[in-house]
Amino acid sequence: MRIGVYGFGAIGRLASRLILERGHELVGAVDIDERIVGKDVGELLGVGSLGVEVTKDVSELADADVVIHATGSYLDRVFDQIASLVKLGVHVVSTCETLSYPYYRYPVLALRLDELARAFGSVVIGTGINPGYLLDTLVAVLAASVPSVKRVKAVRSLDAAKRREPFRKKIGIGEDPRVVEERIARGEITGHVGYAESVYLIALAGDLNLTKVVEWQGSVPAEADIESSGIRVEKGKNKGIVGYGAGFVGEREVIRVVFEAYVGAPEYEEIEVEGHEYSVKWRSTGTPGDLGTVTVALNVAERVPYMLPGLRLMTDMLPFKIRFVKG
Repeated sequence: MRIGVYGFGAIGRLASRLILERGHELVGAVDIDERIVGKDVGELLGVGSLGVEVTKDVSELADADVVIHATGSYLDRVFDQIASLVKLGVHVVSTCETLSYPYYRYPVLALRLDELARAFGSVVIGTGINPGYLLDTLVAVLAASVPSVKRVKAVRSLDAAKRREPFRKKIGIGEDPRVVEERIARGEITGHVGYAESVYLIALAGDLNLTKVVEWQGSVPAEADIESSGIRVEKGKNKGIVGYGAGFVGEREVIRVVFEAYVGAPEYEEIEVEGHEYSVKWRSTGTPGDLGTVTVALNVAERVPYMLPGLRLMTDMLPFKIRFVKG
């Protein structure tokens, strides 16, 4: 395939390496960072010259079959970027978290994007490791073996000290916990984005009509001095975040997704599917976030040429529905 990359930061570069490793052709890279514009993509990746330079010109991606888009978390801030790609007639796989289920926060933009994609014959889909896979698509896959599902719960826990510095900054490690929560509330830092999106994707996979979705996240003060992977946090300072999204039918909680990211946290994912006939539980030893994100994105990119044009969701790729207990 001929693949382009929009956003040549850490995720875009990691995606580019995987694109090349899989034998695809990297046809272009777009970014606004003046420090890398005009430089050879291969040289920036450390693989030798590829004859492809980083550019600000989106039209340089017109020859791509699909573009991996990785610039921001909120659809209203990246809508014009994605629209510019769609107007080139290329397919777009974006790591924008709120694009994984945009009908929740941005219903009007979602409809506009769907109409635009259909008009230009493009597939647009938002995905990644979380949301997009671990706390939603994988939940639906595991729940498919349970005849009647009463409730699902998915947890992802990771040691924030092992993640990139930008991630540690967006969860306020080392700051005053109260200041962190105030900054999250003001939108100065994001914490985790996508609790509700994951909840809605699970519900959609089971044709479940939710009556309420609740999101919450907060800081985690260190109870004592702590150090992990060279990152030290003093007692009383923020060591990370915890949060959840919960979906209700009436007053009954049917879906819960939990995200925990703090210095020294255990690394695992755990999914529990409570059924009427029986229940199942699955647990992992943890998934690298960045590499997992670009792997899921590229796996989806290899599939989108076979999908119908329009705004698509990860649930469109599932070969089955899950069945929730009614009432």
